[in-house]
Amino acid sequence: MKKAIFTFGLMLMAAFALNISAQEETQPKIGDGATIEFEKKVHDYGKIEQHGNGECEFVFKNTGTEPLVISNAKGSCGCTVPDWPREPIAPGASASIKVKYDTKRIGLINKTVTINSNATNVNNGVEILRIKGEVLNPATEATPEKAPAGPVNN
Repeated sequence: MKKAIFTFGLMLMAAFALNISAQEETQPKIGDGATIEFEKKVHDYGKIEQHGNGECEFVFKNTGTEPLVISNAKGSCGCTVPDWPREPIAPGASASIKVKYDTKRIGLINKTVTINSNATNVNNGVEILRIKGEVLNPATEATPEKAPAGPVNN
C-alpha cells in the first residue's frame, strides 16, 4: 500500500512539473520576435501659423530578432494623415512614420496616431503616438481709418 501511494505521489509531482515547464515555453521571451522602439512618442509643434508646416516624423528601430511589419497607421481624425513603411523592417534597422496635420484649423492640436504591427513589446502590437500644439490666427493687417465723412468745403 505504501508503494502505491508513493508511486501515485511521484506521478502527481511529475505531472505538475511538466505542466509548469510547458507554460513557461509558451510565453514569449523578451527579445523574441519583432520589437519597436520610438525615439519619441509625442511631437509638440508648439505655436504654428495657420497653413504652416504641419509635418513631423517619428523615427523608430526594430530592436527585435525578426522583421517588423507595420500593418496599419491611422490618425484620430481626417486632419491627421500618417505615412508608414509598407515593407518589413529588418532587425536592427530604423525607419520612420511621417505625419501631416492639416493646419488650416485654428486652435489647439491634440491628436493621436494608432500604429498596428507585429511588435511583441507593445500591447497586442498597438502603439499610440501623439501630436500636440496650437495653430494661431493669421496676422491681420491693420486697415487705415477713414476720415470722418462731412461736408466738403471748396
